[in-house]
Amino acid sequence: MNIKLKSIVTLAKETFMLSKTKLRIVILTVALVWMATPLGIAQESGAGGVGDATETAAAPETPAAVEPSEIATPSPAVPVSPRIEIFPSSVSLTSAVDRQTFVIQRIEPDGTTFDVTSQAVIALTDPAIAKLDAGTILPVANGETKLTVTVGELTAEILVAVAAHDVYPPISFRNDIMPVFSRAGCNAGNCHGAARGKDGFRLSLYGFDPAGDFHRLTREMPGRRINLATPEECLLVNKATGSVTHTGGTLFERDSRLYEAVVQWLKDGAPIDPGEVPAVTSLDIFPKSAVLVGTEAKQKLSVRAHYADGTDRDVTHLAYFMTSNDNSVAVDQSGNAIAKNRGEAFIMARFDTHTEGIPVIVLPADDQFAWPSDITGNNYIDSLIHTKLKNLHIAPSGVCNDAEFIRRVSIDICGVVPTAAEVTEFVADPASDKRAKLVDQLLERKEFVDIWVMKWSELLQIRSTQIVSYKATLLYYNWLQKQIQNNVPVDQMVRELLSSEGGTFTNPATNFFEAERDTLKLSENVAQVFLGARIQCAQCHNHPFDRWKMSDYYQFAAFFSQIGRKAGSDPREQIVFNSGGGEMRHPVSGANMPPRFLGGDEPDVQGQDRRKILAGWLASRENPMFARNLANIVWAHFMGRGIVHEVDDVRISNPPSNGPLLEELGSRFAGYEFDFKQLVRDICNSRAYQLTTTTNPTNELDESNFSHAALRRIRAEVMLDVISQITETENKFRGLPVGAKAVEIADGNTSSYFLTTFGRATRDTVCSCEVKMEPNLSQALHLINGEAVHAKITQGNVIGKLIEQGLDDRAVIMEIWLRCLAREPSEQEITGLIASLTGGENRKAELEDIFWAVLNSREFVFNH
Repeated sequence: MNIKLKSIVTLAKETFMLSKTKLRIVILTVALVWMATPLGIAQESGAGGVGDATETAAAPETPAAVEPSEIATPSPAVPVSPRIEIFPSSVSLTSAVDRQTFVIQRIEPDGTTFDVTSQAVIALTDPAIAKLDAGTILPVANGETKLTVTVGELTAEILVAVAAHDVYPPISFRNDIMPVFSRAGCNAGNCHGAARGKDGFRLSLYGFDPAGDFHRLTREMPGRRINLATPEECLLVNKATGSVTHTGGTLFERDSRLYEAVVQWLKDGAPIDPGEVPAVTSLDIFPKSAVLVGTEAKQKLSVRAHYADGTDRDVTHLAYFMTSNDNSVAVDQSGNAIAKNRGEAFIMARFDTHTEGIPVIVLPADDQFAWPSDITGNNYIDSLIHTKLKNLHIAPSGVCNDAEFIRRVSIDICGVVPTAAEVTEFVADPASDKRAKLVDQLLERKEFVDIWVMKWSELLQIRSTQIVSYKATLLYYNWLQKQIQNNVPVDQMVRELLSSEGGTFTNPATNFFEAERDTLKLSENVAQVFLGARIQCAQCHNHPFDRWKMSDYYQFAAFFSQIGRKAGSDPREQIVFNSGGGEMRHPVSGANMPPRFLGGDEPDVQGQDRRKILAGWLASRENPMFARNLANIVWAHFMGRGIVHEVDDVRISNPPSNGPLLEELGSRFAGYEFDFKQLVRDICNSRAYQLTTTTNPTNELDESNFSHAALRRIRAEVMLDVISQITETENKFRGLPVGAKAVEIADGNTSSYFLTTFGRATRDTVCSCEVKMEPNLSQALHLINGEAVHAKITQGNVIGKLIEQGLDDRAVIMEIWLRCLAREPSEQEITGLIASLTGGENRKAELEDIFWAVLNSREFVFNH
């Protein structure tokens, strides 16, 4: 029999006559695949039972009660008839050497797209103004004309404007030559951009230091790297073209535009740019999206840069192209996206310090998808998810039954499992709005506060250290607990936190600035926790896969450069205050960096506490990153995965799987005045949250679009609390009374073998990776052989109490299933177990073995 499908119940039936020790040895075999095969829960059985042969009829869908106005009909993602579009939508040529490539895309009624650039009939209404050359528009004379396109019966046109057609601007080192090094990969980390360079030549990583690169190229070894007398034959050109031995191979050909730019710059005397050079302000990549049909279908891309002086420029030949998923969509350095296997990828173009991208979907050529007519949404979340799924040709799974829902939502909202009585009552309740009512009831329980205090404690690194005393840790935790308990809006809590001053005992929020004293690390933590941005890369160089530059990094860090600290009257207490002095210097230029909001403006901070200025902006509606980030954190808690995943790795090269959904969640969250509870209601009442884990042929490979519920191992603290709840036992943790729960532990340094094994966060960093959710062999072995289960079963004596109440074997087994799995056992499960019992003096031990086996099952360990 396939061990993956072998159930605990079947195992018990075959081995119950063995001793408990031998039984556990056999079950150990199951443990070897326990951590690697969580999908065994629901894929083989409708209810996801312990028995792999269980068949449970699907419960009728029970939508949450919502106002009809809240249920938005998914807006059509495509037009009702075919059309063609030209990208970009307008062209402006502003010099004799300016040019613009274009792409023509046909969009079908079903949302699929086709690159028809090569098939179109293309013309310019006035050839005296501009001309065409292999898909590129070139200037001829000043004026305006139109580019007209015809594909079959479809037509489109765009405006083409030409100015300064006779002006030949000089080659710019920063805007023309530096991009050549980036496009050819010369300044990448595995080449000359490495910390010590390569083969005796070093460039700044991804061009963060143009002045230094110019010096090393033209002044470091005079006469060796460049030769102004014979530019075409100098070492720089010969190595790049492969004329002489070069570790990096041939980077460009002698008839390429890259070659022409480098040689022309050398002929001009290899000058440095005089004065200020217009910086790139933004980047466009065209088309804005694509849905390709069939393997090897292609979509040509065009990239345009916008500059600070108001001009724009086609930089397709200078951009470096990347894909997030080459299994679905590949991309070459000529800017061709190539369809591979069914799926989705984000195709990116990097130029200068900017990276932009577009989503590209690949569908099978023979796909016959039809959206199920019986699927409707409960609220705006479902509308936005369904729109995305329709584009992907994915049908969502069905809705979970009531037993699955009450267990899932109880664990997620409160970190508890429902009692047997609660399960029975909820399943029997015929009310159509019972799920929404249950969500409301759970949100008012103390356990909801405990869960979110624990999660915020991880984000804020609440733990005792050599600097933060245990007393300060407890006070800090109590302050946070009070904020969550009183339902203080998150924006208000964050503003108070970031602008806090005073003693770490008298104003516990100031411990935030004691948990991390390094100014740069502190600024990184703030960006990562509250904005979801990992800006660490920009400390040493411009971020290669995001928009953050070194200047952005140090200007953001400047908000924390004037934090003062001094000892309090109690030697364990520190006083945090605004010192009013201290600047942040740029490590390359040495200039003092004025504070600037990340991705925003430079505020006036003269004579003010910089932290208060930052707090006012960061936790406001003016900064949409804040609401989106926190909404994404909440979403990931309930759905098992962020819309941006990982939740604290928001960057252009890691886009949201559903951008409109993330935007709407952030907007709603801000509109709710940052009320956590209302956002939780929206999520838990959605059909998306209430889906079953069972997949269908269209969504079985989907892991990021929320077309089915995710199988999630219960996190460490909740797992221990749930086991204790079910076995009616108590735990003792440092600083807490007997009976306190693991989720209530204040100090990140307080742990146990169980919590450590199951991946409790140590709170050493703010990274989401601190919490380990992956199952492993150590966890399985600890549940089987450790004290967490066996000792608690003995200590709590649940089976003995049930026997004393006069319950027969069927009733005891029924109680075990309801306690642990929130469902009744199937007739096959219960019949097989009863037949295996010997009774008599072994009755209690045998029933405890069943109890133990269920607590070791995957169905118990995972929330589903």
